[in-house]
Amino acid sequence: MSALVLRCCSLVFLLPALALAQAQPEIRRPVGTPQAVGALHTVRQIPEACTRIEGKFTGDTANPYAMTLVRTSPTCQARATFMDYDKVQPSVATGWKLNDIIKVPSASCSGQVAVVQVWRKPAGQALKLDGQERARIYLQDAKAQAAAGKLAALPAYAAKLEMEGTPCR
Repeated sequence: MSALVLRCCSLVFLLPALALAQAQPEIRRPVGTPQAVGALHTVRQIPEACTRIEGKFTGDTANPYAMTLVRTSPTCQARATFMDYDKVQPSVATGWKLNDIIKVPSASCSGQVAVVQVWRKPAGQALKLDGQERARIYLQDAKAQAAAGKLAALPAYAAKLEMEGTPCR
């Protein structure tokens, strides 16, 4: 009887971990092209936030991959914001969605893969679509909403970098 109770309790503790491990991203993509050490490459572009995520393998065993956020254009009008992952700690429980998982293998170290998780938080309220099925924001309407304090929150994005595999020398 005690073995059965132990198994049931073990399953109860494993279920939350399995649920997190099985969270599927909104975008599914194959593993990326292997990248050489020092080769700067685009990991993901997020036009709504006027942001591009760039990365490169450094060859440094302590920090094997460097990821940076780059503004795509100084004149770009962002329709979403990009937030610091460590500050917002995105999770499904707080309204975030796992948007994408990008895997970038190293060309010089076959067992090393940079994994970038991109999380997305939808806007506070859905935009209304017009007759052409497009979400449009008109200046006079936005001014009226701002005056009334009813502006919708912008969608948000956050990204996290992790390394998989064995470190190389």
